[in-house]
Amino acid sequence: MSVQGPNPLKFFRTSPRRGAAAVLTAAVVGLTAAGAAWSAPAAAPSAAKGLRTCAASDLHLSMGRKEGAAGSLYWPVRFTNTATGSCALRGYPGVSVLDTAHHQLGAAAARSGTPYRTVTLAPGHSASAVLRTTNGPVGGPCLRTGAYLRIYAPASRTPVLIPASWTTCSGLFEVGPVNTEGVI
Repeated sequence: MSVQGPNPLKFFRTSPRRGAAAVLTAAVVGLTAAGAAWSAPAAAPSAAKGLRTCAASDLHLSMGRKEGAAGSLYWPVRFTNTATGSCALRGYPGVSVLDTAHHQLGAAAARSGTPYRTVTLAPGHSASAVLRTTNGPVGGPCLRTGAYLRIYAPASRTPVLIPASWTTCSGLFEVGPVNTEGVI
């Protein structure tokens, strides 16, 4: 089989430095493009104009079902829009564990660092943020078991207390962003 026309590889053979530079440039461009495809989606822009942020009074907070996996304990906090219009949540809730006298036990939950986007909640719809700790004293002791979770919806300064038995262990207590996918 013969190929007509100039040999595209001739440039690389006659000029090793330029050829190596071209190959390196192509590899970097290719890997950059591949990395962009693998990276987490960028955070969505702010809520659409006119869509207000959900206030604490717009939301009913409740706890989902606790689940354990790979040495961790996960518990979703559900945010349900009880208002008559849509509203938006964006970011992380503030979460602390309280005892029966409403004194905080340990530090507030740290943010997981997961990228987030604006979640629009139509009336009656829900989103959640997942709490995580270790499932028992793995690598460190457990704090006393709390009786309540004090939760601030994202961008809210009004706390909601939810009766909830929660034990933070091994110094790990984190919360994921509000989302509809169940990620931490």
